[in-house]
Amino acid sequence: MDSKVTVPAHSGLLDVATLRARCEFIASAHAEYRDRMRAALLAELKSAYQQGREQARELLFNDGSGLACAARLSWLQDQIITVLHDFALNHVFSAAMAPEAARITVTAVGGYGRGTLAPGSDIDLLFLLPARPQPWSEPAIEFMLYVLWDMGFKVGHATRSIEECITLSKSDMTIRTAILEARYLCGSHLLFDELAVRFEREIMRGTGPEFIAAKLAERDERHRKAGDTRYLVEPNVKEGKGGLRDLHTLFWIAKYYYRIRDPEDLIKLGVLSRHEYKLFQKADDFLWAVRCHLHFLTGKAEERLSFDVQSEIAACLGYQPHPGLSAVERFMKHYFLVAKDVGDLTRIFCAALEDQQAKEAPGFTAAISRFTRRSRKIAGTLDFVEDRGRITIANADVFKRDPVNLIRLFHIADINELEFHPDALKLVTRSLRLINNALRENDEANRLFLSILTSPRDPALILRRMNEAGVLGRFIPDFGKIVAMMQFNMYHHYTVDEHLIRSVGVLAAIDQGRETELHPLAGQIIPGIEDRVPLYVAVLLHDVAKGRPEDHSVAGARVARKLCQRFGLTPKQTELVVWLIEEHLVMSLVAQTRDLNDRKTIVDFADKVRSMERLKMLLVLTVCDIRAVGPGVWNGWKGQLLRTLYYETELLLSGGFSEVSRKERAKAGRERLYEALSDWSQKDRKAYSRLHYDPYLLTVSLEDQVRHAGFIRDADKAGQALATMVRTDSFHAITEITVLSPDHPRLLTVIAGACAAAGANIVDAQIFTTSDGRALDTILVNREFPNDADEMRRAANIGKMIEDVLSGRKRLPEVIANRTRGRKRSKTFTVPPAVTISNTLSNKFTVIEIECLDRPGLLSEVTAVLSDLSLDIASAHITTFGEKVIDTFYVNDLLGHKITNENRQGNIVARLKAVMAEEADEARDRMPPGMVAPLGAQSGTRE
Repeated sequence: MDSKVTVPAHSGLLDVATLRARCEFIASAHAEYRDRMRAALLAELKSAYQQGREQARELLFNDGSGLACAARLSWLQDQIITVLHDFALNHVFSAAMAPEAARITVTAVGGYGRGTLAPGSDIDLLFLLPARPQPWSEPAIEFMLYVLWDMGFKVGHATRSIEECITLSKSDMTIRTAILEARYLCGSHLLFDELAVRFEREIMRGTGPEFIAAKLAERDERHRKAGDTRYLVEPNVKEGKGGLRDLHTLFWIAKYYYRIRDPEDLIKLGVLSRHEYKLFQKADDFLWAVRCHLHFLTGKAEERLSFDVQSEIAACLGYQPHPGLSAVERFMKHYFLVAKDVGDLTRIFCAALEDQQAKEAPGFTAAISRFTRRSRKIAGTLDFVEDRGRITIANADVFKRDPVNLIRLFHIADINELEFHPDALKLVTRSLRLINNALRENDEANRLFLSILTSPRDPALILRRMNEAGVLGRFIPDFGKIVAMMQFNMYHHYTVDEHLIRSVGVLAAIDQGRETELHPLAGQIIPGIEDRVPLYVAVLLHDVAKGRPEDHSVAGARVARKLCQRFGLTPKQTELVVWLIEEHLVMSLVAQTRDLNDRKTIVDFADKVRSMERLKMLLVLTVCDIRAVGPGVWNGWKGQLLRTLYYETELLLSGGFSEVSRKERAKAGRERLYEALSDWSQKDRKAYSRLHYDPYLLTVSLEDQVRHAGFIRDADKAGQALATMVRTDSFHAITEITVLSPDHPRLLTVIAGACAAAGANIVDAQIFTTSDGRALDTILVNREFPNDADEMRRAANIGKMIEDVLSGRKRLPEVIANRTRGRKRSKTFTVPPAVTISNTLSNKFTVIEIECLDRPGLLSEVTAVLSDLSLDIASAHITTFGEKVIDTFYVNDLLGHKITNENRQGNIVARLKAVMAEEADEARDRMPPGMVAPLGAQSGTRE
């Protein structure tokens, strides 16, 4: 508990003497009219506070100190409350002459008790009542609270006697923590001092282990709820892992256990070195600066550093772009490095706590300590010992004597499946300077590292511990460059280093047979990969060159070539790693943006892959890459696309493609459909088996052909010119909507618009025309509900929307406008519109690919342009990477020819760019901040 707080100079923030004089004037001027007096007081206090707050904001921009800003705001609040308290007692309740023993005490608790406030923070107050409260005591408190509320403050408050505070502190750890930080503001100082003495004597004495265990358990649960990683790209500055609350937890524990008032006292106690204390201060100041700017910018107590404010805060803090990294990416990298520093401080602090407790209380609670049993030896090493399931150092010079031990520590922990003792990690953090070129080139160190990476246990866990301790980035400097690096987009959920480590975790899970249900093909083929070392190395390094001006795949392959030699890989292994990294995006992009029923797609992909070994490893790498992007990015539909590409390529690489002509295969397909309709009448079997052209028969499965035949026949019997059919697929996480309609050039435009209006995310479209002039289009949309019944109802509503638009019962512009109405302007992301036209990707079709910022109705507008240009769309492939969409269309002219005329191609590009330019200007009016439009599945791995 503190009775005072040191604050920086507050020149110009508030003239307290003038404010008091003005309040005295208000009291005398309105003495006969209490309501007028209160209204005038409220206006005066509000004006004084707003002026002081604005001054604090300007000073934050001038000196950049977050702690100074938080202290200024706290000091300003102190003055307002003190003046208000004195006014209430002197002029409202005539208690100015009351003896001190009869007075109340106003104390700041919580964060406010520490003497720091963010612009939007709650004001936490504890009103202490004397043993014999006066009749005016509680009315005075009520008067103060109502004025503060009317000023717009969020006030958390409690009114208690000292006895109540002590009693509640014994059973409620939240109240205990609040009182621990209590700070005197005004009123009876004797009352505050009595609480401080009794709290220390009756609550704190002898209960340090209990308090520490509770606070660390509370921290762990908070981390668990936040995703248990400090590397989320939209972190919570206050509650997230590595955020301010973690620093507060350290201070609470230090204050409670070591009885200190200033964190600097931890240096004298030997808990932190001076360097570590400065790190504590810098982290605290930086996080407070971010939090204060965040509150000022949003005008509220916003703690989540979302995409839509990151750029503005980066500008406020003065970050500038750098080749390969934007200003906002540089700011966020600094943020995550600070979060990592907070983790380092936590480990060092906990190690010191355990040392202290080992000396003083061997029976310390198991939640924080494990030294009730003596350390025991670990087979094969004299440098490390086991302490209750945790590896720790045998002596203090273990790393200095042999720097390879900095890697060996993690290897031994892995093979013995041990956790890490804070003592060991503290010494690792303090020994990082020993990781130099000699250690990096050491054969034994590299052999141990490769063993960790390819461990049959949990390599991702050990790699994460190495990364958090700073070892991984020092041992592999190229990896160190991407530590804490974020990518400013809505696709990637984690920093680059966290993404890579998670990728290794997915690979290990597949390798160990724990992911066969989710990834049946990867689980099936990985046992057939005899040498998996190149695969593990490629997975760890595939994004190691992110943040450089050049293509990260090419640069990453160059980095990998050097590292593979250092790791001791053979030339063959090295070439495989280099190829995998250079091509790690290709399989995902081909699977999701190309027509897999077009043989040219498979031929081109097979020419790039060239061997089954590469194909197998590239599939597994692609799966690991997408899975590690973030929750919800992977789904069964992506898996199905990858499996289709794999199987088709496998056939070609193994010489298994049929030599039978396309015409003969289509004829055989028609005969199979005829046979499958064996329970139909002869007339219907003939009619419906002859209804389709060759492309349909060659690309649609027999099961779906039979289902479609029944659907068309039912529509014919009912006399329906327009009909829809829906089917859910939970494994592939997609819902299929089949539309039967009279064919016309704008059919896909209307269907796409109706889906957008219904909020359906389209992932693919199969477009066919029947021999009697009807269209049979199958639209695949992302599944929204886990329950089939709910998803079927949603799909039926989408189908109904499509029917209403196609039949003219609803107008497409109106339904899209209704969906986008009221959405706010957002300038968070920009994607330069791009159009590519290729006649080499398909033997039969021209392939048009667009890339731009996603928004509602985009697909509808783009297909409308293609129809205006007299282009026939054979298939469409819709892929969204967060805020960016890549749509691919296989088209012909109306005579079935490719688009080869350069002038016509130029016109197509110009018209499409015009639509996307409108999107760039107008989509922001339709999108809420930080959100993308619903059209398009969050697909692919645009790494």
